[in-house]
Amino acid sequence: MKVRITNRSGQTVQLGKTNDWLTFAAESRDGYLVSRLRDPSVPGAFSLESATVATRRVDLGSCFDFDHTGRYLIAATIKVPEWEQEISSRPVMVEVVRGLRIWQQEFGVPAKQGAPEMRKYVLQQARFIKDLTLYVRVTDLEENRTFQVYPVGTLVSFSHPEAQVDRESKLHLLFQNGARTFLYSIINPDGTLRLQQVYDYAGGPSVRLKVREEGDIFVSGGTRRLMAEETRANSSTNEVKTAKP
Repeated sequence: MKVRITNRSGQTVQLGKTNDWLTFAAESRDGYLVSRLRDPSVPGAFSLESATVATRRVDLGSCFDFDHTGRYLIAATIKVPEWEQEISSRPVMVEVVRGLRIWQQEFGVPAKQGAPEMRKYVLQQARFIKDLTLYVRVTDLEENRTFQVYPVGTLVSFSHPEAQVDRESKLHLLFQNGARTFLYSIINPDGTLRLQQVYDYAGGPSVRLKVREEGDIFVSGGTRRLMAEETRANSSTNEVKTAKP
């Protein structure tokens, strides 16, 4: 969820000093009881000047029990200590759909000592309106607890995603997301994105995941497309180099 806070009070307000400065409430439109699993974590105190806007992104997938498909109403509440007030937003509607499971694998979370914590990667695809989106879900072995659900990206209907887990328990994922483009992603054991790259296919060997003798996983075939951030970084590096005598 993305929470946008607009200050029109005529004064600067201080937010984020306590853990409960931003809370949420969820209600099912289909009569299901929505259990709160944990409170969201939105760290970082900040000042919001008058006539300015602040935006905070919060992952609520692991905070509430959205196990049932259907529509939900979600509202946010912020606490303003200086005013001793709580201000709630208008509820927004979200729809939870059931994805099609296409792959899964158990893995151990690396630990310095003792037995590793066992978890499971699950790949699911779901169609909403016209887009077919691929998701990575990280759960415990019994799938009683979901640690994270990450939308990796949209994929074409004929794509067959490749998934491999490396020796550090990171998930490497490659799938076709366009007529001649592939998306390569690396997901950490906690379900967060570590790396994402785009590969263009112009003929020749097919684009696929391969493993070196040392155990490293890499993309074979295709040409990696430089992202905008990389292009700007390379440009800045070149400018610095040419400026030197």
